[in-house]
Amino acid sequence: MARIIVANTEYKVPSNLTIMKALEYLGWRLKRGVGCRGGFCGACSTIYRMKGDHKLYTGLACATKVEDGMIIAQIPISPANKKSYNIDSLKAQPNTILELYPEVARCISCNTCTKACPQDIQVMDYVQAALRGDIAKAAELSFDCIMCGLCATRCPAEITQFNVGILARRLYGKYIAPKYKQLEKRVKEIEQGKFEDELSKLTKASKQKLVELYAARVREEVKR
Repeated sequence: MARIIVANTEYKVPSNLTIMKALEYLGWRLKRGVGCRGGFCGACSTIYRMKGDHKLYTGLACATKVEDGMIIAQIPISPANKKSYNIDSLKAQPNTILELYPEVARCISCNTCTKACPQDIQVMDYVQAALRGDIAKAAELSFDCIMCGLCATRCPAEITQFNVGILARRLYGKYIAPKYKQLEKRVKEIEQGKFEDELSKLTKASKQKLVELYAARVREEVKR
């Protein structure tokens, strides 16, 4: 068993549990916000300290195992100013991200954001890429971000890195990424109603019928 402190109360829980499982073991019902409990991934952000250790640690409750002496606090959402913009009216220019999020210029390259990331994303590197105007690189490096906000909670420059990353990915996806012609063709077919009859039949089919249809499906050859 491991001793953990939650909301200033000490409990004993099995030491092989994650923080999330431990909270549920104690009777907490995590059903709002948390991705694997019917919400969105990244909403189980957790900060904690170890007894006798001055350092503040970060992690996701779903992936971090409890340890004896752990003092836990959950932050399911990180307060952050988010700029409103219409992606259709933006341009993928080197200064676009800086204009919307000028705080990226405050980055002191301390790498605290990277150390706080539970996904091991090179957060500081994509912030620096955004500062240089390299949208493609910022989008690539931030691709796995689940916007848990732990990077922003530790940033001494008070940058909301995850908002910078999603803007980079949106700009890249709309204006820079090469277009996949087969996808464009399929979207047009959907808009023209080509699959309406087939979808109608599927929605009315029984579960057994859906299983049979899935097993017998014809797989489309991928052209490379």
